[in-house]
Amino acid sequence: MQQETIRVSGIRCERCVGRLAVALENHDGLEFANANLMGDVTLAWDEERTSREVLVAALRKAGFREVEPAWE
Repeated sequence: MQQETIRVSGIRCERCVGRLAVALENHDGLEFANANLMGDVTLAWDEERTSREVLVAALRKAGFREVEPAWE
């Protein structure tokens, strides 16, 4: 099991959070997803069934973009 919190752009309201949930709904291997209005998305997934890249691509397809941390 892998878990990570990433920051994404495009979350401006509760409706956006719902759209993000729909984008990840029933994704094979995704065990947990939680998003807040600050753009933080916590994901937990089974590495044998999916990958971080596949999950981020699903978010991107729904209109959300990963934001790189400012300190990197």
